[in-house]
Amino acid sequence: MASGSRFFQEVELPEQKSYGHGIRFPVVLTSKLITTKEKVLEALEEAIRDEKPWLESLLRERGVILFRGFPVITPSDFNQVVEAFGYPEAFYIGGRASRTQVVGRIYTANESPLDKRIPFHHEMTYVKNFPSKLFFFCEEEPGSGGQTPIVLSHIVYEKMKKKHPEFVAKLEEHGLTYTIVTSDEDQHSSFTGRGWKSVYHTDDKKVAEERAAKLGTKLEWMENGVKTITGPLPAIRWDKESQRKTWFNNLTGPVNGDAKIYDKGTYVDLGNGETVPNDAMEDCSNILEEECAIIPWKKGDVMFVNNLTVLHSRQPLLKPPRRILASLCK
Repeated sequence: MASGSRFFQEVELPEQKSYGHGIRFPVVLTSKLITTKEKVLEALEEAIRDEKPWLESLLRERGVILFRGFPVITPSDFNQVVEAFGYPEAFYIGGRASRTQVVGRIYTANESPLDKRIPFHHEMTYVKNFPSKLFFFCEEEPGSGGQTPIVLSHIVYEKMKKKHPEFVAKLEEHGLTYTIVTSDEDQHSSFTGRGWKSVYHTDDKKVAEERAAKLGTKLEWMENGVKTITGPLPAIRWDKESQRKTWFNNLTGPVNGDAKIYDKGTYVDLGNGETVPNDAMEDCSNILEEECAIIPWKKGDVMFVNNLTVLHSRQPLLKPPRRILASLCK
C-alpha cells in the first residue's frame, strides 16, 4: 500500500506481527528521498500535509505508523511533525501520569522510574474525554529494554470473548468503574502518581470537584489525598471506522478488585459492582503479551498511534539512557 505514496515507502522489520493478506503491524514508513537532513525534514512535513488522507487511511487499517529513518532530532523537530498533521491538542486534564511540558505541545511520556513496567492501556480510558491519537518520539535511544509494546485491541477482544464469553458479556453490558486513590502531591515513583493538584490544575478542592465532575468523576476526600471514582464507563468500544469491537479499557493496569485496600493505587470493578475475576485478569494479561509487537526504539523514531484501536505499554529499561516524548491529539 505504501508504494502508492510519492514520498513514503514501506519497509519490513523482523519484530512486526504478520496477519492475513500481507498485513503487517505496525506499518513502518521511511523516505524515498536521498538528500540533506534539512531538506528531508522539510519534505516530511510537506508530505504529511499533502498525503494526510492516505496516512489516516493507513492508520485506520494498521493501527500504528512508525516513521523511521527521518532526521527528527530535537523536541522542536518533533513538535513540527505533530503540527504538520493539524490535529487539535488533547489537553492532559484528568490524566494520572506525571508529565512535563518540553516545548509547544510536546511533553515527557511518563516520569515514573524507567526500570518499572507500565501495563497495557488505552490512554485515559478512565475519563470521558480521552485522546483519539498519540504521538511518541525517541529523542534518546535506550541502551537496552525500554520498548513500547503495542497490540491491536480488536484481537484482544476476540480472544477474550472466546475464552471468557460470560465475563465479556458482562463487560459489554455494565462497563467498568475505576477507583483511583490520589495523593495531594505528585508521587514520581508510580506510573499513575500524579497528585490531584496536578491532575486538575488547581489547589482549590471546590475547583477540583467541578473539573472532575466535567470528566464524570466523583471525588471523596481523604486525610492525605482523595479517592476518585469514575464510571461505569464502557469497557468494549465499537469503532465505526474499522467496524470492529475493541477492548477499550485499562483492566490489567490496576490492582485486582479482590485486593480492595482503598488507601493507595488503582482498582476496577464491573459497573454493577461485581469484582473482576482473577482468571479473566490473568488471561487478558497473557493475551496482551502474546499478541503485542515489540520494536526496539531507534533515535529519531516517531510512532503515530490510533488510541481508539491500539493499546500500548512500557517495558522496563535495562540499560540507560532513554528519553521518549509524547503528544496527545483529539
